[in-house]
Amino acid sequence: MIRVTDLPSQSAFWKAALDYVERDPADDDWVVLKPRDADAPCIALDAHRSERVLPPRIHLDIYAEDQAVEVQRLLDLGAREVHWDGRPADADYVIMEDPEGNRFCIVDRPDWSGWNRSDHT
Repeated sequence: MIRVTDLPSQSAFWKAALDYVERDPADDDWVVLKPRDADAPCIALDAHRSERVLPPRIHLDIYAEDQAVEVQRLLDLGAREVHWDGRPADADYVIMEDPEGNRFCIVDRPDWSGWNRSDHT
């Protein structure tokens, strides 16, 4: 579950970012998003004011076949890249945050065996 302030805006961002759809119609303060074509974990968005804590206790790691393309796509959707002085030079991840500051990482995994190559032709 991700706490958000603007449920419609954040729902639109995360649906586009993850290619998820609403599992059921959204309530005024709650929506559950599910993968469009896969059996994978759902993400719930809860419109409940919450103070941001840094570093966050939990964040999503999103695997990317082409990290640079995925980072740019998310920037175009309204995400921001987070620069951190402690990030190792050989890190395989890029730290990002959604339009409300919820952090996640894009992990460079072009050879991960979980990719279904037929989906990427």
